[in-house]
Amino acid sequence: MKKILDLISARMEEAFEACGYEKRFAKVVLSNRPDLCEYQCNGAMAAAKAYKKKPIDIAGQVTAWLDEEETKEDARMFSDINAVMPGFINIRLDGSFLASYLNGMGQEEKLGLEETGRGETVIVDYGGANVAKPLHVGHLRSAVIGESIRRMGNFLGYRMIGDVHLGDWGLQMGLIIEELRDRQPGLVYFDENFEGEYPKEPPFTIGELEDIYPCASAKSKADDSFRERAQTATFKLQNGYKPYTAIWKHIMAVSLEDLKKNYGNLDVHFDLWKGESDAEPYIPWLIQDLQDKGLARESQGALVVDISRETDSKELPPCIVRKSDGAALYATSDLGTILEREKLYQPAKYIYITDKRQELHFIQVFRVAKKAGYVKEDTPMIHIGFGTMNGKDGKPFKTRDGGVMRLEQLIGDIEEAVYRRILENREVSQGEEAAVSGAFVPEREGAVSGSAVPERGGTVSGSVMSEREARATARLVGLAALKYGDLSNQAAKDYVFDLERFSSFTGNTGPYILYTIVRIKSILNNYERAGGQGEGARILSPFGDTEKELMLKLTRYNEVMENAFGEAAPHKLCQYIYELANAFNGFYRDNKILAEEDKKQQAGWIRLITLTKDVLATCIRVLGFDAPDRM
Repeated sequence: MKKILDLISARMEEAFEACGYEKRFAKVVLSNRPDLCEYQCNGAMAAAKAYKKKPIDIAGQVTAWLDEEETKEDARMFSDINAVMPGFINIRLDGSFLASYLNGMGQEEKLGLEETGRGETVIVDYGGANVAKPLHVGHLRSAVIGESIRRMGNFLGYRMIGDVHLGDWGLQMGLIIEELRDRQPGLVYFDENFEGEYPKEPPFTIGELEDIYPCASAKSKADDSFRERAQTATFKLQNGYKPYTAIWKHIMAVSLEDLKKNYGNLDVHFDLWKGESDAEPYIPWLIQDLQDKGLARESQGALVVDISRETDSKELPPCIVRKSDGAALYATSDLGTILEREKLYQPAKYIYITDKRQELHFIQVFRVAKKAGYVKEDTPMIHIGFGTMNGKDGKPFKTRDGGVMRLEQLIGDIEEAVYRRILENREVSQGEEAAVSGAFVPEREGAVSGSAVPERGGTVSGSVMSEREARATARLVGLAALKYGDLSNQAAKDYVFDLERFSSFTGNTGPYILYTIVRIKSILNNYERAGGQGEGARILSPFGDTEKELMLKLTRYNEVMENAFGEAAPHKLCQYIYELANAFNGFYRDNKILAEEDKKQQAGWIRLITLTKDVLATCIRVLGFDAPDRM
């Protein structure tokens, strides 16, 4: 289904050409002055220079043609189109045209969204966790942003391949091995004369493993001999030493089980559970190839590849692919991973999501990959660098005692905050009149933008929730609060994690979006229970301003979804659903849907709010969370 902006633009192009001007001047955009118009075309300003005419004359000629042509047709696209000084064309859409477009959306698969991906493969690298270490708040943003981009791409018809890309092959492995030796020297892995099969059960639990690494890391900073032992162990592991390979497999098995559980709690999923170790077989060939092509040169004993270009505004350092001691680096591993991905998947695009401080690293890696011909020059390689999640003090988010907070604790804290709100409102609900008997009663702030509006003439969510249902609801709402709180911010910007604000049921929050969906479900349930016959009904031309505003917002759905993925910008989808939720609540404030006596009008409104619910539910699903049936 074509985007509504494309339909308007096509009509405007027809008008420009009919008046003797090139259609390239007929670009239509969403108005930045909704008080004056809904869409606007500024092409007459540019056309005036090309045709040596006054902009207002061109704009007037185009609008006059459109006015005349639309009187000849059964269905109008514009209710109002006029030229204003110095040459703008202001546009308002006809209500019947809007209604027809929305009815078409309701009948289309994916609500009219075109699958622009056409099966193209996109690699999304958005994990980056290190094995043997718990996920902490620093892992939140890459996981949440990456998951939403993967879901958006899948929904648009791309073949999205999400890779966790674990840190599983560096010095931390040697540190763990040597700390384990110090703690349990009698293990068979440290017996050079042992020749049997190594145990299938790991010699540590996840809790013990998570204690081993920080102890080993601290020890290596204070004890040079221990660090040298760890470096030797890492070297032996990377060269296939069987006892250490067996330990490494135990580390991987225990860590993966824990990581999958914690990513699962966040409803984040990966298609591939690869790590740096998977790139290891490609690295010897990579180094040799870079040398054979004359791209790699020695610099102070290290092997580097120059990446600077004449067009660079600042000097960029070369990419080090092998240290002076012969060791590989992260860049080497990432290049090896790219070789594997090209061999197995031939991606049409790469997307990497990491801390923005790694920007230079990815510039270097991408340029080497293209310079060496491993990736085609025209293949997009995108690095989304995200900012820091800070506490209210403006510093990186910590626990109360100053430590790095584990991700499972953060999830638990926000679920508990939501649960407390549900309990508070349940207590209010139990003491209220039957007119509002749901488990959640929003703050009574009226129908202002971003606030919840109490249900009129019925219940918000039915009978009072049991504690079990309240807990289950808190998990869904808590996840929405956490993810929306992150995704609604532009990725590159730092933001403040405010538990109270993110878990609020009013304002620009995940719970507010969910509450809007639940409210619509409640209206639809009440309509059905009252014997409403909405099947086969159609959305009608808008009755009032807030109804038209809701309809206009709905028409932008496919455009926003496509642009949010194309720009790898989930925050734009968040902004859209917040505006859509506000538009619905404004419409709901002005129209008593269930009390409407005109059954045709009522059925049309039911179709309209059903489409609103479906659009909102679709959008939050690709953002990575879902709505409960009631709140």
